[in-house]
Formats: sequence, C-alpha cells, structure tokens
Amino acid sequence: MSKLNGQGNRCGLISMTLIMAISTPVGVLAADRVKSAGGIVEGTGPQASGLREFKGIPFAEPPVGALRWSPPQPVKNWSGVRQATGFGPRCMQQPLFGDMNFRSNGMSEDCLYLNVWTPAQSAKERLPVLVYFFGGGFVAGDGSEPRYDGASMARKGIVAITVNYRLGVFGFLAHPELTKESPHHASGNYTLLDQAAALAWVHQNIAAFGGDPRKITIAGESAGSFAVSAQMASPLSRDLISGAIGESGSILASFAPVPLAVAEEQGRKFASSLGASDMAALRALTAAQLLEAAGKPGAARFGPAIDGYFFPESPLAIYTAGKQAHVPLLAGWNSEEMNGRALGLAEPTRENYEKAVRRLYGGDAEAVLKEYAAGNDEETLRSATDLAGDRFIAYSTWKWIELSGKTGGQPVYRYFYSRPRPPMTPAMGNATAGLAGGVIKGTGAAGTPPPPARGAVHSAEIEYAMGNLDTNKVYQWVPEDHKVSSVMQDYFANFVRTGNPNGAGLPEWHPANAPGAAPVMRIDVETRAEPDHHRGRYLLLDRLAASANPAAR
Repeated sequence: MSKLNGQGNRCGLISMTLIMAISTPVGVLAADRVKSAGGIVEGTGPQASGLREFKGIPFAEPPVGALRWSPPQPVKNWSGVRQATGFGPRCMQQPLFGDMNFRSNGMSEDCLYLNVWTPAQSAKERLPVLVYFFGGGFVAGDGSEPRYDGASMARKGIVAITVNYRLGVFGFLAHPELTKESPHHASGNYTLLDQAAALAWVHQNIAAFGGDPRKITIAGESAGSFAVSAQMASPLSRDLISGAIGESGSILASFAPVPLAVAEEQGRKFASSLGASDMAALRALTAAQLLEAAGKPGAARFGPAIDGYFFPESPLAIYTAGKQAHVPLLAGWNSEEMNGRALGLAEPTRENYEKAVRRLYGGDAEAVLKEYAAGNDEETLRSATDLAGDRFIAYSTWKWIELSGKTGGQPVYRYFYSRPRPPMTPAMGNATAGLAGGVIKGTGAAGTPPPPARGAVHSAEIEYAMGNLDTNKVYQWVPEDHKVSSVMQDYFANFVRTGNPNGAGLPEWHPANAPGAAPVMRIDVETRAEPDHHRGRYLLLDRLAASANPAAR
C-alpha cells in the first residue's frame, strides 16, 4: 500500500495511484485462474453455461483501523493463488429492507470486494463490460444479492461485475479533522470514492478477464442510480466509462450533496454525541457501536458533500455546464415509485389530498393541483401516487435525463417501467409488499399492511432488467413477466454492447433528445414508444426546486 508523508499517510490518492496503467502483466493463466494487478485469483469455472465466475476479489485495502474514513487504498500484492470462489463480506448495515437477500460472507468493515462473471475464455476477447452498483439508500445492500447476479448478463456476451462500497456513517462521515488529514482538503464521500476505486480497478484489470477497458458501462438502481449520475460528474471516474444506465434516481435533486462545511458540522455533532473528542477516539469505537449510534431514531442521515475533490462543484453545476462524462445514457423510473402515504395520506380522498398539497406547497399549491389533478376518487389516487413518486425519485431522474440530453452531446434513452409484480407465492403467508419495494412480514410496525400496489413499485424492475426473475422466490412469475424481462434485458444488453438499446425483434427506441420522435419507451407486456404526456409536471417541479434553493443552480 502506498504511503504519503506527514498527515496524508491515511488519505492516499485513488485517482492517480489506481488509474495508472499497471506494469505487471495480467492475463488468463488457466481456465479458472487470472493474474490481476494484485496477484493470481482462482475462481469457479468454466461452468456448464460456459461462464467463469470470480467472487470476492479485493479492489482496495480493508478500510479498518487508521483507514476508517480514508479514501480507498490500493490492494497490497499477495503471493500464491487467492481463492475467489465466494462472495466477500457485505459492508456494515442495519437490516432495513425486507427484499434484500444476501449470499455474502457475513458483515464487516472489511468489505471492499467485487465479483466478476465472464463468458470469455481468453484475455483476447475484449468483451463489453457492465459494472452494477446496488441500491439500498446508501445505507444497505450488497453485490451478492441474487437480483444483481451477473450470470444472465454474462450469457449475453458481457463481462458483468457487482461492487461493494461503504455505507451510511462509514461511507459519508465528514469532519474538520478528516479534512485536515486529507492532501485534497476533503472529507466524506468515501462511498463514492470506493466506487471510483472499483472502476479504476476494472479499467486496469478487466482485460485479463476478457473485457474491454474502453467499453465499460456503469449501471445501478435507486442509490446505485444516484451513484451512476455521481460517477459521471466526477473527474475521478468520468473518463473511465463509455455508457451509463440509471434505474430510478439521480444526485441532481434527491440526496443532492451539501457544502463541505455543512457535512463537517454534522460529523462533528455526531462525534460529540458519542463522547469522541477527536478522530482517534472515533476510530477507536467498534463498528457495531458506530452502526448502533447512526441507526438510532432521530440520528443524522449521512450523505455526499461538495468536497472540492470528488465533486469540484455541485453536480447540478457540472451537468449544467456540460462537464460530465459525454457518454450515452439510458435512464427512467417506475409507475409507482411511491404512493400517497408518503404525502401523509392515511385515506386518499380528494379532501385529504388537497389538504396535503396545500400543506406541502403553500402558495404554489394551486399550480401543483392543476398538474396533479384530483377530480374524483380514482383520479385522486392516481395523482397522489404520481406526486409522491415524482417527489421521491422521478423528478431527480427526469432532471438527469433533461440536462444530459442538453449538455452531454450523446443520445439519451428514457423509459417508463409499468409492469406490476404478480401476487406473492403462497409460501409467503400473510406478507405484503412494502412502501417502496420491500417485503413486510405480517402486518408490519404500523399494525395494518400497506394497500396493494397498482403499478410497478420502486425496485420492481431489477430482476427483469438483469434477467434474474428466477432468483426471486417471493413472486408467482407468469409467462408475461418473462416476456417483459426478455425485452428489458435485451434493451440493456444491447446498450452495454453498442451504446444503443435497439436490436432485432425489439420495438424501436428513439433517443429522448432526438427531435420529432416519441421520447419515452413504456416497458410492459406490450412495450411501446409514447409521447411525453407529463412534461408539465416536471417543469413545474423544476421551477419550484429552483425557487426553493437558488444557490444550488
């Protein structure tokens, strides 16, 4: 592991150290062995499918001890053969989401590992590469989850990769002392730096697995989609990618970075609440103690900062000026990302809905009620669902698509995913779908289950897009679900291969930023291109966002 002199010994560079071309030759040594920059890894393969799988490969040193809350450091070289046949540990997290199913080797701060599924049998093949960032609100999730499994994409001729990254307080704590330690005068954003380090590792090593380092598409859902938009904006990673896929969310509105001074003050208050007078005391606490403190009711939610390093300026300013990665983008959202409960509606009556809108928007309520009309009970239910979903995540995705189409110089493909999941299997008993894609056993903490979904809930598309319906045993999949999955996965695979989702047998998909074409692809049992019927909604939300926070523009 490289070291810097003085105070920088904990905060080594990732941008140059990890992105520089490696001098050690890498390549396939045997059917199941590959020589990476750190040493030889032995995976499992070739499988009956012809794939080779490498799981639990370290892409950075364990961020423990003095390296807790430091940028990821290059992996120390190892001698001999390192086994890469099982997933590494997942990063520290609370059990927050009922739809997460892990195959990881426990939970630990030592969690910076990635997984590779490759159909290539030699290093000469130069196949396109997909790097997928998992979702979970930046507080939960793992690259071992079956819904992200890379085998199905690999069977499409793609080298598929999932990546772990630090979460919550471990991934985003900023503090004045950490900023002083850093040669970049930056702190926080360790989650995003982990992802950038993984991309640098992929760029250096993926040729040994038969991948093309010039054809790396990054993708993700929810927090993973936020991450994709962030990596496109950062000078540390934007030159390493050739395409981007975002499923529900961007960092341009929801979860937008705060000024570094604000994040530092939040970190200082958190340390004080634990009686930690300095970073040495905070680093002396166990991971379990930190996880418990950060998970208490009312505890601060840690997020990204405009640190001057990963983010030289706000992502919104970067995209507005066209300084982001100029690569093709495929992005969209689902038809029921959230429902009226998020607006405070116990009962979605017209009266309750209008009261909620007036409470939330004050003098702008009439404009909102015009765009999200509620003339009768059915319309009220639909408008409440639309407004809640737009506020939650759809508007931020729309903003990303809109700015990328204007300043990115590349095609932008927009989808609207509307296939509801089928009923749960009888084995699930009285479980119900949660508010945003989770699974609630019994009636849940509130005493009553949420109402049944009427559309595609948040995260519902993941198994369809990645070709992994059969890994999810919760739902009773029917042939129509497999039809939707086949279409959606083919669109994604074509995009990874060529930067264009179109291909034989698929409805034609025009870029949203191309003149004269239907700009939205509705993905459902009968997938079709449609006009943008709701542009007025997003223009209104954009105006309200600008007036609420003019400094961010």
